[in-house]
Amino acid sequence: MRKVKVFKPILVSNKERAAENRKVFDRLGAFVVNIIASPGAGKTSFISKVVTGLQKRHKILVIEGDIRGQVDSERLALLGVDVVQINTQTACHLDAFMIAQVLPQVHGSYDLILVENVGNLVCPAEFEIGEDYKLAILSVTEGDDKPYKYPLLFHLAQVVVINKTDLLPYVDFNMAKARTGILQENPHAVVLPVSSKNGEGYDAVIEHFSKEMHAAKKAH
Repeated sequence: MRKVKVFKPILVSNKERAAENRKVFDRLGAFVVNIIASPGAGKTSFISKVVTGLQKRHKILVIEGDIRGQVDSERLALLGVDVVQINTQTACHLDAFMIAQVLPQVHGSYDLILVENVGNLVCPAEFEIGEDYKLAILSVTEGDDKPYKYPLLFHLAQVVVINKTDLLPYVDFNMAKARTGILQENPHAVVLPVSSKNGEGYDAVIEHFSKEMHAAKKAH
């Protein structure tokens, strides 16, 4: 049996790399959001709405994470936004080292960098990438129990978007129960219900991002 020496726990090494990424993001002038959700929760639709609402006033980059393909990247590029693709091949998440590999492709300055992580509620929550914060998306079609079953993500996410509210009349989803579960894990979380289909709730999302970017600029 071959033995492999592990000099640092993987999450420690990843955290150190994330800190280096953060320095690069700061040089770019960017506010960075790590978007985490299940497959089909509406990550790309959410990003499309945010880009459409902000791109006239702010320069935006999207880093798109998928196991294979670039379907979402091509969809977002049609909006005229800058997009960088990462294919993880087999990994179920983006980590700081993957982000570091594409940063040399990023030139100029950006107000906002949106990172669409691989669809998963578990692994992506564990790995920092140098973001300002994590944003979780929970769709009403997934059920209101997800904050109770996947607590780490909802503990770490500073913003939780509840998507597909236009389907509430047709699914068994208790908004109050979902909010309670989210706020039990993180009492300071901002909860934003939206419908990417009809645009309901996106005025609040755009306002939130605008305030966060403005506050970040003042802090620097």
